[in-house]
Order: sequence, then structure tokens, then C-alpha cells
Amino acid sequence: MNDNSWLLIVGANSDIAISAAYRYAKAGYNIYLASRNTESLNIIAGDIKIRFNVNSEVIYFDACKFDQHPMFYQNLKVKPQGVLLAFGIMHDQQDAQKDFCVTREMIDTNFSGSVSILEAIASDFEKRGSGFIIGITSVAGDRGRMSNYIYGATKAAFTAYLQGLRHRLIKSNINVLTVKPGYVETKMTKDITLPKTLTSKPNDVSNAIFKAVINKRSTIYVKPIWRLIMSIVIHMPDFIFHKTKL
Repeated sequence: MNDNSWLLIVGANSDIAISAAYRYAKAGYNIYLASRNTESLNIIAGDIKIRFNVNSEVIYFDACKFDQHPMFYQNLKVKPQGVLLAFGIMHDQQDAQKDFCVTREMIDTNFSGSVSILEAIASDFEKRGSGFIIGITSVAGDRGRMSNYIYGATKAAFTAYLQGLRHRLIKSNINVLTVKPGYVETKMTKDITLPKTLTSKPNDVSNAIFKAVINKRSTIYVKPIWRLIMSIVIHMPDFIFHKTKL
């Protein structure tokens, strides 16, 4: 890793993103923290600078302002060696079924916004012939289920996009990593009782990401048990699957 290497984190306010920022800063990376809520990130950026003696900058970024994405990337003073896409939104399935505006917000954020910014970044990485891209998707995208199929569809689309992007960029020495965390203890899930054996902490996710990038992995389930669980769900025959309430 070059001393001048930067990691760009878009959606930097999430617990996983913040943990990843600290993990990469510890490894010597300078950190761009990009999000709509820049005020809360200023404290994080300041702490990173002091703690690890690296640079850290906070930049405004809105996933749904697609027309601004090329300029956002172009204006970065130093282009990053890697990017972590950590933004996303999940609304209640019933609300999404009743109101397409709710559905549209998930589509625009989880898929359209992700594709928009990553295409701008991927083109630059491709010309340069180096870099890495990390996309956080979800096990919800592995098979459509009644409990969250609209959210799951946006994540399935993003997963398929990352697969295609990986296929495109691998010849340019750029690895694209798909991350499927499963349950994670975050501020979003603090009021939900999660099964401990299936639940990771943000530090578990960021450590898994860091190792997977070094090893040029293509897809990881942060807790390996999720790979087994989702394999069962994916291959379950319809006549059995349709009797479940997953």
C-alpha cells in the first residue's frame, strides 16, 4: 500500500462504514468519508487523523442525486485506491407494497445510486489499471421471500451488477468484492432481538472485508453459516418453500 493511498467510503455514517474507516486507517490508508450527514462525520474524521496519523476528509454525497456523481468523483483531490459502497435503505415490506414511493426510494438508493457512482469510479480505475471496489449487499437478495422481497430485489439487482462489474474489471487488475453481512448489531437493529449465532458486530464485518480484499475474494458471507443457510433457502423446492413464512 502506497503512503498516499486513499479509501473512499460512500455511505460513511453506517456502523459498518465507520468500523471499516478505522480498520483501513490503522493500515495506513487516508480516508474519504462521504455522506449526506457530514456534521456527524467531522468528529470521526478528526479522531482518525489523531489516532492513526493519516488524512481524513468529510465530503457531502447524496446517493440519489445521480447527476452530481461524476462531478463528485472528479472533484476528489486524490483519486482513491479503493472504494467501499456502504449506503442503503430498508423500508417495511408492507409499507412498500402499499406505496410505490417507498419502493422507489429503495430502488433509487440501493440500486440506481450504487450503479451511478460505481460506474464513474470503475471507468477511472479501469484506465488506471488498479484499485478495488467493495459493495455491501445482503443475504436478502439470494432468494425473494414474502417478508422482504422488495428490499431483497434491490439487493439482488446490486449483487448481479457487482458480478458483471467484476467480470468486466478483472482483466484490468481490479477486484470487486461482494459482501453479504447477514445480521449485524448496529444502531438500526438495537431494538431487535437477533440470534447470536447468526449475528456479527461491525468490527467483524470490517475485518472480514479487509482480509477478503487482500486475498482478492469475490464474494463473502461474513459468518460462514449464512452461506449454508442461504444455500438451503435457494435450493428449497417451491412446494416446500411456499409453505414457509420466510
